Amino acid sequence: MPSILVRQMSRSFGDTLALDRISFEVGEGTFFGCFGPNGAGKSTLLRILTGQLTPTSGEASVAGIDIKGNGMAVREKVGIVPEAESPPSYLTAYEYLAFVGRVRKVDDLEERIHGWIDFFDLEASQDVLCRDLSRGTRQKVMLSSAFLHEPPILFLDEPFVNLDPVYQHRLREYLLRLRKEGRTIFMCSHILETAQKLCQEMIVLNQGRIVASGSVAQLTAREDLETLFLRLVGEDVHP
Repeated sequence: MPSILVRQMSRSFGDTLALDRISFEVGEGTFFGCFGPNGAGKSTLLRILTGQLTPTSGEASVAGIDIKGNGMAVREKVGIVPEAESPPSYLTAYEYLAFVGRVRKVDDLEERIHGWIDFFDLEASQDVLCRDLSRGTRQKVMLSSAFLHEPPILFLDEPFVNLDPVYQHRLREYLLRLRKEGRTIFMCSHILETAQKLCQEMIVLNQGRIVASGSVAQLTAREDLETLFLRLVGEDVHP
């Protein structure tokens, strides 16, 4: 059974068709990339797959769970890093990670929290209110909260945003380790060079439709991912 299954799924917002009858599946243990320009439907797709939105038509399942009406059950199985969302402003970084850990019923919570504080060098920031943290530090907190309970499936929307090259490198190496361990990872990213190194399978969305899908190795055999992406979304790669 695939970890993620999508069949003929559409999503409309009024007269705007954000996703148009898309179908794909993600095998268990696959690092899967979802790419597309702004407004292509990537974040809408991720919100549907994590039970935050319902599709207008079609079907989808995550970890064998039908996403319709089962958003809570889906979110119990996954870790999520949403696009441009910050931890609660009224909690400190440490308090937020402790809250997430208690909700997730994480064993050895203190040890895991301090492990991520060390990983992202958050010692000086752990007692600071999240509203007073830099964007990069808030991103580290959000990543830590998604990884804290070691979920079998991760949904990452622009996980490298606001991270400097040092922490981009650390995160990339950690995700490669998860890939080797057989975790399922669904990632949206505009950092295509990094994505090409991480992802095994991929789709490219444009105007709500899938314009390419398959293995990254096959799709990029003759051109790199950036060139492929630009060509598929109609951008002149040789201006």
